[in-house]
Amino acid sequence: MRNVKRTYDVILMIAVLSLLIIEPAAAEPIGKRFVLDNGMILLLSEKHDIPMVTMNMAIKAGSMVEPADKPGLASITASLLMQGTARRTASQISREIDFVGGSLSVSGGDDFASASLRMLKKDLRTGLDLLSDVLLNPVFDQKEIDRKIKETLAEIQRQKEEPDSIAGEAFAKMVFGDHPYGKTNDDVAAYLPKLVRRQVIDFHAARYSPNNTIIAVVGDVSEQEIKQQLDEHFKSWKKKEQPLQAPAQLPAGDKAIVQKIEKNITQANIAMGHIGISRENPDYYAVLIMNYILGGGGFSSRLMDNIRDNKGLAYDVHSGFSARKDPGAFSVSIQTKNESANAVIDETFKEIRRIQKELVSGNELADAKAYLTGSFPLKMDTYSKIAGILTAVEIYGLGLDYPQKYPGLINSVTREDIQRVAVKYLHPDTMAIVVVANQEKAKLKY
Repeated sequence: MRNVKRTYDVILMIAVLSLLIIEPAAAEPIGKRFVLDNGMILLLSEKHDIPMVTMNMAIKAGSMVEPADKPGLASITASLLMQGTARRTASQISREIDFVGGSLSVSGGDDFASASLRMLKKDLRTGLDLLSDVLLNPVFDQKEIDRKIKETLAEIQRQKEEPDSIAGEAFAKMVFGDHPYGKTNDDVAAYLPKLVRRQVIDFHAARYSPNNTIIAVVGDVSEQEIKQQLDEHFKSWKKKEQPLQAPAQLPAGDKAIVQKIEKNITQANIAMGHIGISRENPDYYAVLIMNYILGGGGFSSRLMDNIRDNKGLAYDVHSGFSARKDPGAFSVSIQTKNESANAVIDETFKEIRRIQKELVSGNELADAKAYLTGSFPLKMDTYSKIAGILTAVEIYGLGLDYPQKYPGLINSVTREDIQRVAVKYLHPDTMAIVVVANQEKAKLKY
């Protein structure tokens, strides 16, 4: 009988997911914001068309706040939360969420650790019981710690064979240096064998607290219901004083650096760029459009048009600004034949300098605006995506009317704005360039 019930629930969940294309409300705030008694910030978007609830949690327990001499501690702590609590083994956690056809996960990150939960409304109590249990009562069993360390080291070793991963690791270290964004797999691999259980317990105790947490809830639940459920399941989670932490310093990045990494491959992997902007930078929207025209717009971008379509030098080339809480990287990523590496880098510099010297055309600007505003509703077409936007709204102070403001912010950008931010935020003379290639064939002049 239990199996029949479980099968029915899973079928119902699949049916619900297949219908989960949400029509965004046009003129209403994306949700409501509350600060609960324990300090946790609740963002709620009520959607009563289907009987389902999705939650995203962001906890300020990412690698930004781990001790500098313990790289990887934040990530492995997050990964262990699902591996057993005082009330449940890892298998029991997995079986219970599977039984109701839901999903539950926890992962680490640079700025935040994240947890996500999805279930039918009727299973809300079960889902919150599991979520609160893994966050509040992890046991950090030594066997699980040893297993996670072994898995992580094996994954790091596997990535050492992938040219794009090698290039990405070297690029991050060159751009960010000792800043937390510059921690590499090698840093983590050197620390993990020295990790002891006490360090995991202490990090969890210090950083996982309700006043360090944002929870975004989307779905078939009322304000009264969710507040009551959160109070019931997180009432034992007490506020903690969070130690003030000096802002991490970014390196000056005032000179060009080139790193050539030898690997006997046919396709050179190139990463080039420098420190970019934070998400809270007021020029973010002009930079977003500028990057779309330069290399972020796929087949519509100048880099793709020049390097791939006109010269046939690469299958794919793209640029991006990773705008985070602290300034992330501006980067251009390319794969090309070893023998074409110099030409591809030349053309990339040429396009960067062109967008700095010349106004973009009216058609380029109009196309970029049309894409960015036209595709925005697709970022809100599922409960999970709405929860993600709610979380970003809180982290970056975007305002609950962000979906209504967004088209205006994009459409107010001018051709002169594009040139201004290209000059201000692109620095071709002080770029970090990593080339993973057969260096004898590449014969780099840089």
